[in-house]
Amino acid sequence: MSEQAKTFNGWVAHDATNPLTFTTFTPKPFTETDVEIRVTHCGICGTDVHTLRSGWAPTDYPCVVGHEIVGIVERIGSSVPTLASSVASREIQVGDRVGVGAQSGSCLKADCDACADGQESYCTRMTGTYNGRYADKSKSYGGFAERWRGPAHFVFKIPDALPSAEAAPLLCGGVTVFAPLKKYGVGPGKKVGIIGIGGLGHVGVLFAKALGADRVVAISRSSSKKADAIQGLGADAFIATGEEKGWAKTHSRSLDVIISTVSGPDMPLAQYLRLLKREGVFVQVGAPEDPLPPLAAFSLIQKGVKITGSNIGSPEDIRQMLSLAAEKRVLPWIQQRPMEDVNAALVDMHDGKARYRYVLQNGAKQAKL
Repeated sequence: MSEQAKTFNGWVAHDATNPLTFTTFTPKPFTETDVEIRVTHCGICGTDVHTLRSGWAPTDYPCVVGHEIVGIVERIGSSVPTLASSVASREIQVGDRVGVGAQSGSCLKADCDACADGQESYCTRMTGTYNGRYADKSKSYGGFAERWRGPAHFVFKIPDALPSAEAAPLLCGGVTVFAPLKKYGVGPGKKVGIIGIGGLGHVGVLFAKALGADRVVAISRSSSKKADAIQGLGADAFIATGEEKGWAKTHSRSLDVIISTVSGPDMPLAQYLRLLKREGVFVQVGAPEDPLPPLAAFSLIQKGVKITGSNIGSPEDIRQMLSLAAEKRVLPWIQQRPMEDVNAALVDMHDGKARYRYVLQNGAKQAKL
């Protein structure tokens, strides 16, 4: 591909209602701290659906979504080998297999509390991998495309032990659950609950087990995923909140940490908090378009429990997660689909048919011909 190419090809959304169309778009200008990637795989995340339909806020159309990107490095900016902001990024070379997650920019300034602490995902000038703006005001475009271009600081080498298709969902879905599990000390001696056994939740069970938690409890409305959770993912127990009477009382004060991946405004939040031990932590990672349900103050006061949230993960979180996933063989459950079938895959994703993550593959249809 010519270094002078001004446009990329990808699946572009022009509004909130019509299907994506395969056409050209103009990526950010290539700079000395950027890399350019030929996209081979891209996972479909719930954020893609919210953004495409302007669910959280008005989307900056035209938009190319996709932020669970895996591909091959084809071009490296001249300053990447000496990049001041990231020693790890200096090792990226042409031909490397790399990944990009939900973030592709932050201020990286010494006077930014978040960036200085290695918590770039909380930078007030964070740039999302799509539907965002870089410091030069150019738009960020995601991985439902043939190529991706952006800052090397937010590009990660994929360990050899991880297949590309399985690695893709880890770049957003994986780190979204891994980061709070790590932050709140999930490991030996801790008991953890994972609410929602879907794209995020099933990886949450896998990582909680990989981190060595004493007990991992999968929590869902029905028992339809019980076999998957226990026999397939390795959960130690299962709570079906819509079927088990008195579940909150039965399992009261049994968990140290709960990771909530669900995004329904009607979730039984107060009952979930009953499951926590004294000073337990409830971490919300699912992001509903509607407000969370109201909560009585005594739900917090009586046991000193904490309700908090977690936003994706830092670059260091992603590197640690990829290393653990490679070591422990943490592989998301995926279904691969050709990139050309993206519109049908998005419909199926919205309808909850994924078990448990769709991954789009460039060139899949051509490879079969």
